[in-house]
Amino acid sequence: MTFIPLSRPPVDDEIKRAVLDAIDSRQYVLGPQCRQLETELASATGVTHAVLTSSATAALWLTLRALGVKAGDEILVPSHTAFPTVEAICLAEATPVFVDTDEFYTMDLRDAEAKATPRTVGVVPVHLYGQPADLTAAQTLASRLGLWILEDCAQAQGAEWDGRRVGSFGRAAVFSFYPSKTLPAMGDGGAVLTVDDEIATRCRRLRDHGRVDRNVHAEVGFNLRFNELQAAALRVLLRRLDAMNDRRRALALRYVRGLAGLPLVLPGVRPHARHVYHLFVVQTPRRDELAAFLKARGIQTGIHYPVPTHRQAAVERFAPPPLPRTERLVEEILSLPISADHADGEIDRVVTAVRAFFGA
Repeated sequence: MTFIPLSRPPVDDEIKRAVLDAIDSRQYVLGPQCRQLETELASATGVTHAVLTSSATAALWLTLRALGVKAGDEILVPSHTAFPTVEAICLAEATPVFVDTDEFYTMDLRDAEAKATPRTVGVVPVHLYGQPADLTAAQTLASRLGLWILEDCAQAQGAEWDGRRVGSFGRAAVFSFYPSKTLPAMGDGGAVLTVDDEIATRCRRLRDHGRVDRNVHAEVGFNLRFNELQAAALRVLLRRLDAMNDRRRALALRYVRGLAGLPLVLPGVRPHARHVYHLFVVQTPRRDELAAFLKARGIQTGIHYPVPTHRQAAVERFAPPPLPRTERLVEEILSLPISADHADGEIDRVVTAVRAFFGA
């Protein structure tokens, strides 16, 4: 029985040639490939600047520093997200204010508004699983309360809201190039995207030890630089991003049609949004049984995320209140295999196995 992985990052001769050419260039850190990728990323997203860095976590921290976040500031953030979103807020010495989820697994902006205080400085809508958060509501909230928006696009590169790319709505945005993402690298990587010249300049300085030139350090930064080999591969894949996302959407539709009629909650698509299905997440009270059933048949699944961030031991000191919808859904969510490199037949095999589990 052939194993079906949760995700399958692309590797082919064109990508290999690009990496080998970067090796032959003898320029390995923040060289011409990185500079060209930054220009191409900014153009593809509809912003002025892209600043490559070592991970999306680093990108979040850099941006929070550039925004002037300080101890005592509060930042609205969904609990239902990968922990690094919250981790970066803590590392910036701010206080995360945990917000419940809506029916699309993204931030409930009504709950966010209810939790805002005079100490609130910003909001971090996370475009989770490839689904855009409600950016219209986020912009309305930010405008009314005088907050900045920092979009977490780590799972949604190429997704759109009202025909416009996510990452172009806030004061800044961050992306991830982790191998399972919609724009996958062969390791860690991330970027800050912004139209703000000052934020871009500060992030570039902070990622390289706070330097203004080789020997002068204007502030204390850190080594959060990107490398030429990854940039060369990503430049190839950025040209394919729309096609890869179209493929994800086609496979998601195959799932929706194949799993119709089962006692299973399938992912919805928010009005005004273009979902890119970084993950295909279903919901069932029999989640653990279904995962075990599929594992026995050579099908990998995942749970994103079984422990919500507001219930992590690392943030106990903030005494987060209960978040009922988040706490219910994490008991039932299951991610099924999907990526641009999965074959139709693999998705059909997953569908057949899920239907067999439910006796359909």
